Amino acid sequence: MEKRRYGNTNTYLSIVGFGGIAVMDESQDEANRLVAKAIDRGINYFDVAPSYGNAEERLGPALKPYRNSVFLACKTLKRTKKEAEEEMRQSLKRLHTDHFDLYQLHAVTKLEEVNQIFSEGGAFEALIEAREQGIIKHIGFSAHSEEAALALLDRFKFDSILFPVNWVCWHQGNFGPRVVKKALERGAAILALKTMAKRRLKEDEPRKWPKCWYAPVESFEEAVMAVRFTLSLPVTAAVSPGHAELLWWMCEAAEIFKPLSEDEKMVVANRSRGLEPIFSSERAT
Repeated sequence: MEKRRYGNTNTYLSIVGFGGIAVMDESQDEANRLVAKAIDRGINYFDVAPSYGNAEERLGPALKPYRNSVFLACKTLKRTKKEAEEEMRQSLKRLHTDHFDLYQLHAVTKLEEVNQIFSEGGAFEALIEAREQGIIKHIGFSAHSEEAALALLDRFKFDSILFPVNWVCWHQGNFGPRVVKKALERGAAILALKTMAKRRLKEDEPRKWPKCWYAPVESFEEAVMAVRFTLSLPVTAAVSPGHAELLWWMCEAAEIFKPLSEDEKMVVANRSRGLEPIFSSERAT
């Protein structure tokens, strides 16, 4: 699998990242099998969070044989220094590691959260201290609103952002272009979320994929299109959704990846018409 440089470092990440939700609620044997298969497919970037149910408990033992050769990213939803420190220690223990390659402020959505994170006694202090102690190598954030992402990028020179870069959101929600531009200006690597999302679920629509709160792509052909859209932008890697079947589609799409031509970009834009984006610049979710 192709690997791309993480920011200005000498670290190269697989263009598909393993989303930790894939091992949530699976048996340990199944988690071990999924991680081993992902390693075999060339994945070296793994992302997880305490809020993903028991994913950390499953991923830690499964990843243990490979820990020295992978890039492990974790996150915190906590907004105070004390709580963030406690959650970080808990994650280190669950994941059987003494450090994180990347630690991120998780799912920042509102400006009030940004202000709290950077206030005295805020979570950002915990991340800076952990980096000074060698517990984390790089600092990043994930955000689900453009407003929060742009504000965070103004406050600190983050190593990377984890943000939805998706074909429908981009064309039908005008969601993503401003953040990608700002991240590039600030020198932050761009890690993509929600690459495989297609649309919002309709009211009372049953979930075909229980670990996805949205409707993902419906065929391998759509998966290839979605992956090509995201990876044709200046994105380092795209993190997979929570189901192994979708992860393997992403891997197969990545293995045959080639950038979209100008004509193909128009085709993707046209195919997004009529679909309700899971995020839009007008609606923070």
